[in-house]
Amino acid sequence: MAEVAAVGAAGASPSSPSEEDSVPLVALNYSVRRRLGLFLNPRAPVASDWTALAEELGYDYLEIKHFESKADPTESLLADWQKRCPGGATVGRLLGLLRLLGRRDVLADLGTSIEEDCKKYLRRKQQEEAERPLQVPAVDSSIARSSELQGITTRDDPLGQTVEMFDAFICYCPNDLHFVQEMIQELEQTEHKLKLCVFDRDVLPGTCVWSITSELIETRCRKMVVVISDDYLDSEACDFQTKFALSLSPGARLKRLIPVKCKSMKKEFPSILRFITVCDYTNPCTKKWFWMRLAKSLLLP
Repeated sequence: MAEVAAVGAAGASPSSPSEEDSVPLVALNYSVRRRLGLFLNPRAPVASDWTALAEELGYDYLEIKHFESKADPTESLLADWQKRCPGGATVGRLLGLLRLLGRRDVLADLGTSIEEDCKKYLRRKQQEEAERPLQVPAVDSSIARSSELQGITTRDDPLGQTVEMFDAFICYCPNDLHFVQEMIQELEQTEHKLKLCVFDRDVLPGTCVWSITSELIETRCRKMVVVISDDYLDSEACDFQTKFALSLSPGARLKRLIPVKCKSMKKEFPSILRFITVCDYTNPCTKKWFWMRLAKSLLLP
């Protein structure tokens, strides 16, 4: 990724072009894809937009008109490209097309982030290879044909080529589901248009709960909202999810975890969250701005 590093932030260590070409598009995380859409979605007469990228990828007029109806045409285009050309939809190919289209502004802004995503993907693949148990040819047929963590949410591609990404994972106990339903209405179905990961709604059954939640919190959700109540304090699942999220962002330096107090409590507020600013739904003085404040917190990078 030498060219990416050259147009990106100074000091980023380049990788070889062969590595760049071997990294599938799925390696790019949600924040990079979202920012890419901010550059390419607007139709501009003086700069190549997502439609020019679609034409370079071989999409015809009717297909492009179909993507035009989507909320995020760039993301829809990339997701379809991954399905259509699983072996050819690589980061290197995308960067080459952006250079061809003259969008060096995109490369300059996202170059370092794209390179970091590629390095993380390659490190993860190397670790998987190192941890894979040795097998003799006689038992090769016992190798699993699909990963445990492929197809874990309702909109995942069953073949594992694309995965569903979210703005926030919602940590809650069943007794607070009514508040979570209100959260869905206020954050997903209004002008905020956030995408929340609600376990009871979005996760498919049949996989280890701890594996699923760890995967969702760490790699698929940018933030986590913790719905605090007396019932939350008695939930083992909520306790695990909260501690796992805190381990990913010690001292809340990355602002990944947002505590939300949804109702008055008789029990003591959880001590591990006392050092993080709470969004208090029970405070009548700030309730008017509650959803706006929460939405802006979730939209932060």
